[in-house]
Amino acid sequence: MIEKTDFPKGQNEVVFTIYDTRIHLLDENLDAGMQAPKETVVPIWLNVMVPDIKETFQRAMDHGWQELMPLTNMSDFGVTNAVVADTFGYQWMLHQIHKEVSFEERQAMFEQGMDE
Repeated sequence: MIEKTDFPKGQNEVVFTIYDTRIHLLDENLDAGMQAPKETVVPIWLNVMVPDIKETFQRAMDHGWQELMPLTNMSDFGVTNAVVADTFGYQWMLHQIHKEVSFEERQAMFEQGMDE
C-alpha cells in the first residue's frame, strides 16, 4: 500500500503496487460520473502477471475474494490463469507464464480452434 484516504464515502482513493505495477482506485462517486462494478455490470478486469499463481490465488481466497474461474493450466499457450473478484466487485485475471509463446503462435492456435 502506498496511499489510502479515509474521507466520507465517494471521496476516497487507494494507491498500491502489485508486482511493480502501480494501481490507483477511487471510490464510486455518482456525482462525478464514477460507477463501481455491479453484480450485473463489470466493465473491465485487471490482468496481472504473477510469479506464483497458486500462492497469489490462495492469498486472494484467504482475504475473502470470490473465485470466478479456477486455476486453469493452458499448456499450449504456456500459461496458467484464474479470475477472482475482490470484495468491491473488481475482477482480476491472474497469469503465470511458464514459457513464452509468440503472438503469431497464439493467433494460429486460436484460428485452428475456430476451424475445428
